[in-house]
Amino acid sequence: MTNNEVLHHIRYIFTLSNEKISAIFKLAECPKTDEEINSFFRKNGEPTFTRIADNNLASFLDGLIIECRGAKEGAQALLNQSVNNNIVFNKVKIALALKAEDIIALLDSAELTLSKHELSAFFRKPEHKHFRTCNDDTLLKFFNGLHLKNQQAILEIKE
Repeated sequence: MTNNEVLHHIRYIFTLSNEKISAIFKLAECPKTDEEINSFFRKNGEPTFTRIADNNLASFLDGLIIECRGAKEGAQALLNQSVNNNIVFNKVKIALALKAEDIIALLDSAELTLSKHELSAFFRKPEHKHFRTCNDDTLLKFFNGLHLKNQQAILEIKE
């Protein structure tokens, strides 16, 4: 999944405005203008489309963690972070303070069944013998489960 697709999914799940996205980038000390943010959401091939660099997406996800959980004492944002599906999955999990049971329920609602052991393999270090690469389908199912959960919460509030 491309970095732009990840940002697009997160924006959709949490119904984030450009102003909110900009504020999240600022929390991670990576300010973005409204035009830069708009260029991230344009279609690939449009003249003003911009690919999100790994370090920018990592900064956004770090800002999302700060937004949701608060800043960590003494922690500094890492520069030049690379990003893959496992890192995205882990950072969103941290931001939302999700436990294994929560993630398994989210994935189940999106029609993907994983055991606790299969899930923990995504969050291991790559050099660990039980590490498993998170594929695009698994990350997409996770995002779909989050969206379904948020839609259900909105419906419960309205009732």
